[in-house]
Amino acid sequence: MNNSRSAVQDQADTLRGMERLSDSAMTSEQTGTATRVYAITSGKGGVGKTAVVANTATAMAKLGKKVLILDADLGLANIDVVFGLAPKYNLNHFFSGDHSLSSIMVDGPHGIKILPAGSGVQNFTRLDSSQKLKLLDGLDQMHNEFDFVLIDTEAGISENVTYFNTAAQEILVVTTPDPTAITDAYALMKLLSTQYHEKRFNLVVNQIQHENEALDVYRKLTMVSNRYLDISIDFLGSIPSDRQMTDAIRKQRVIVDLYPSSKISTAFVNLARTICSEQPISTPKGGVQFFWKRLLDISGRG
Repeated sequence: MNNSRSAVQDQADTLRGMERLSDSAMTSEQTGTATRVYAITSGKGGVGKTAVVANTATAMAKLGKKVLILDADLGLANIDVVFGLAPKYNLNHFFSGDHSLSSIMVDGPHGIKILPAGSGVQNFTRLDSSQKLKLLDGLDQMHNEFDFVLIDTEAGISENVTYFNTAAQEILVVTTPDPTAITDAYALMKLLSTQYHEKRFNLVVNQIQHENEALDVYRKLTMVSNRYLDISIDFLGSIPSDRQMTDAIRKQRVIVDLYPSSKISTAFVNLARTICSEQPISTPKGGVQFFWKRLLDISGRG
């Protein structure tokens, strides 16, 4: 009789162990984990935004995350150049109805997927409502395929820039210690706050000489925004200036692959870890967003 009870207990323990294994192997669909979408943006060009996107995505992929990069500079594509890719099709072909998103997607290093933009074509540099909804719907169909989507916006405050920033769950502003870059970063946050009701921003300070420089930029932006805007700014980190970045760009390689032990590569890895460790947003922030159907579904379950 004791042997019988022992056998039953062993079976129960085995079943519980199988349940735990099954739980740990559940997909994002079953666990209700949403794809997290970051718009990487800047008030002006020349701050190294695309390099931040490419290297952060690579560092994330090395951490085991499934990453999609959407090149949202629809007239002057850069992401494919940084990775040394030559895509046959791009988002212009998607918007014109010739190809689906999945058919224009190209493979980057470490399993990164890239939706490339066109270059030197003005057709879709200003998306209309139907094109925006087409892109929303196309991406929404991929909601289980990626942990993170990084949107590399064009620089400035164009209509496309505001659209991609408001459609993303998180906005990451890239600036440098240059006074004009700081001023333009503030102008972008002001526009998104006052006209589009964005209240939460993340900040990365690129091309710094020392950490105090980055903290000074953060203090300046925080001080002026506290005085004139109702927003919060989270400082995610800084990236040091490094002459090897020029070499990496020339070789069309990301610096975290070309010089993995460098100080700048360590900074990108730290930034990737910080973003990956952030608590995901479980409810939409308002308005129409990428993967909004998924977010609404999760919110409804909560």
